Amino acid sequence: MARIRNTLVALSTLAGLAVTPLAARAQSANGVYVNAPVAAPATAPAAPSGHCGLFETCASTKIGLGKGDFLIRLSAIGVMPEDTSSRIWLNGQHIAGAIKATRQAAPELTFEYFFTDNVSVDLIAASTRHEIAATGTPLGHLDVGSAWVLPPTITFAWHFRPHKRFNPYVGVGGTLAWFHNVSPAGGIMQKLNLGVTGGPSVDIGFDYQVVGNWFFNMDAKQMFMRAHAWVNDRDSGSFIKAHDSLDPTVVGAGIAYRF
Repeated sequence: MARIRNTLVALSTLAGLAVTPLAARAQSANGVYVNAPVAAPATAPAAPSGHCGLFETCASTKIGLGKGDFLIRLSAIGVMPEDTSSRIWLNGQHIAGAIKATRQAAPELTFEYFFTDNVSVDLIAASTRHEIAATGTPLGHLDVGSAWVLPPTITFAWHFRPHKRFNPYVGVGGTLAWFHNVSPAGGIMQKLNLGVTGGPSVDIGFDYQVVGNWFFNMDAKQMFMRAHAWVNDRDSGSFIKAHDSLDPTVVGAGIAYRF
């Protein structure tokens, strides 16, 4: 009976070994089988989010400028009136002399939209203050006064290298200028009026894609416009009228972002 019992125990042990896979069992030092640790399954790497940083050039970043692009540009500009020709009248009588306006620097904001890969339209907004004087008159040098000018300019440009980092262009457009905060110099200049003026303009420049949707721009505009001024002397009743071909040259450099 003892031999039969021992045989049944041996068979039971063998049956237990068959149920538990050998790969999942390990034998301890005292001969007792225990479950072996099972390695955790490897996890797949996280899928990329597809986000591109503001100052990064990624695979999804479009190179260069083209149809449908809209840019906002902030530039520093220099406004240089050329004063190519001027005429002055005193009480209706032409007198010798010339009108001069000072140069000025200012910030400029530009909005630009591309109708096609090559054709864009832009609108600039800036305002500068200029001192005005009459030189070479029978009365010598005369300070006329000062005025701020707001000259919104719209330009249609042709871009030569669409979808390239470096993209030069030429353009043609028009300017309409308003004068505001006009201040006469005093003395015989008691009242100063400046009329609305305007004229055609041409420009040349380039855009260069620096990183991501950021672009560096340089631009030079030549505007053609005449200014008309009237000055009244309350004490003597003198009336001074002047025409001046301002014809300002505007040069600037700035940074633009494409939306």
